[in-house]
Amino acid sequence: MKELPKTDLATLESQIPEGKYMLFFTAGWCPDCRFIKPAMPEIEQKYQDYTFLKVDRDENIDLAGEMDVMGIPSFVAYDNGQEIGRFSNPDRKTKQEVEKFIDSLNK
Repeated sequence: MKELPKTDLATLESQIPEGKYMLFFTAGWCPDCRFIKPAMPEIEQKYQDYTFLKVDRDENIDLAGEMDVMGIPSFVAYDNGQEIGRFSNPDRKTKQEVEKFIDSLNK
């Protein structure tokens, strides 16, 4: 998974004008992030139509604020530069819950 460098919302949206992207907001100190991290390679493999970008919430605290991402881990989906959905809350997320969220985007 590619790591997103420190950026702001306008720059991010200009860098993802085409295609499907899944932003994965995380932090090294976050136990719920560590819980889902082992499942991420399988999720990426299953949803190859998305480019997954790891967003270090602490490094990108301004971006998280601009996007109203308060809880981590969080997932924000984009399609052709437009946000199409998010799975953002302070709860632990399972592989099945993340897959259900992504599946809901494709309907």
